[in-house]
Amino acid sequence: MSEELVFQIALELIPGVGNKGTKQLMSYCGSATEVFRASKSKLLKIPGVGEKMADLIKQSSPFKEAEAIINSAEKIGADVLHYTNPDFPTRLKQVPDAPNIIYKKGAGDLNPKKSIAVVGTRKATEYGKSITDKIVADLASLNVTVISGLAYGIDIQAHKSSLNENTPTLAILAGGLDRIYPSVHKKYAEQIQETGAIITESIPGTKPDPHLFPARNRIIAGMADATIVVEAAAKGGALITANIADSYNRLVFAVPGDVGHTFSEGTNKLIATQRALIYTGVEDLIYHLNWDITQEDSKPKVIPELTQEEQSIYELLNENRSSLEIDLIAMKTQIPINQVASHLLSLEFKNLVKSMPGKKFGVV
Repeated sequence: MSEELVFQIALELIPGVGNKGTKQLMSYCGSATEVFRASKSKLLKIPGVGEKMADLIKQSSPFKEAEAIINSAEKIGADVLHYTNPDFPTRLKQVPDAPNIIYKKGAGDLNPKKSIAVVGTRKATEYGKSITDKIVADLASLNVTVISGLAYGIDIQAHKSSLNENTPTLAILAGGLDRIYPSVHKKYAEQIQETGAIITESIPGTKPDPHLFPARNRIIAGMADATIVVEAAAKGGALITANIADSYNRLVFAVPGDVGHTFSEGTNKLIATQRALIYTGVEDLIYHLNWDITQEDSKPKVIPELTQEEQSIYELLNENRSSLEIDLIAMKTQIPINQVASHLLSLEFKNLVKSMPGKKFGVV
């Protein structure tokens, strides 16, 4: 157990010090250990430190409590990351109200090259779920890490889609890592840890009380290059995340929905009030975030097992890189047109081919 980590957590436990106070103290003293070792007169020279805070630091000794927190984290297999740790999320460190300490379980990188938050209503419609699937599939093809909050609705759909695409996803929790909420998502939290991670600022054992969720949302917004709101009512957690992201000068995108639909009110209002850019496809992210997409960034598409006829049709469409009419596909592959229609439907289900206007088909 690192002595400095014990002192870092102990500093957090002193009432009234807070996130900004901790950073101020460590900046002037050099480390958490040196904060506790500093004389009262030295502490009083630090801007923002008065008699009361200096006395609290000199008189407090929450070291056993700090050690207990580290032991409880180790017991559940979690890493404790202070903002001075190189593994701490760099994007999160840049926001003014970032937590000083987070707890992490999982193999995932918290500093991926590209990261996008995908959030929305807990009462997602089938349309919202399908749009989320499409967004995540597009992000996965560009090796983008998806961040969300493991909640019902759009959040869990984003995580499930990421798991289906074999792409890393980060789930930000409101309570302790040993208090997965909702509990029905525990199996997804376990799967996420294989290539991604579950993260929280709450110490192990913390119940996911309501007041912790807005605070959780700032971590989602702070860890992402941009936030996409898929569906949202006029009020809700997704809009809180969007507003926080906007306050961090991070881009916010919203998927437009039907006028008058309850779960389009929030997204449409974000667009109408110019607090969000309209999201129509991954090209919007590439353009506005100025992503330089190279071959290295692109994740090779995993082709499922195909029949000989399906393979012929897919290769034809892939070679042309443009849409073809069904009768032209039949002519070029020498497959009867009634069979071509069946094979195209199968390829659509496998997310390899898409139907287009004019009874044409092209590769996804």
